[in-house]
Amino acid sequence: MEQKKNVKQNRGGRKPKMNARVHRHVFRLTDEENAQLLNRFETSGMNNKAEFITSLIFKNEIKTVKIDKGTTDFYMRLTSLFSQFRAVGVNYNQVVKLLYSRFTEKKAAAFLYRLEKQTAEMASLCEKIIELTEEFNQNYLQKK
Repeated sequence: MEQKKNVKQNRGGRKPKMNARVHRHVFRLTDEENAQLLNRFETSGMNNKAEFITSLIFKNEIKTVKIDKGTTDFYMRLTSLFSQFRAVGVNYNQVVKLLYSRFTEKKAAAFLYRLEKQTAEMASLCEKIIELTEEFNQNYLQKK
């Protein structure tokens, strides 16, 4: 019986924190202030509202990341279009080599003339794409 008194009992539960947050402060907000606070909390991406408010009070830097679905979609399509242009460029080089190796110089020149017309159309299309991209950047991406 005396042995049981000397042995520490396991009380279970969580170990106490070294620097526990025990001080509580309460404040009240209007509907507009509450909506603004909740909006900032959602855009911050933080999981804990108490940590968010603490960081606001002590002016810790809060990074907000806004993901615009339209901008992301535009970027993805532009990237795929760029890869297609690269593929066309590779094919263009291969066609020119084949024309000169398989055909006579006169026939190759005729085919190259047609290919040159298509290339000019593609270049004008590329210029339009660049203009639209610059317009998109000015109108939508550089807003602050």
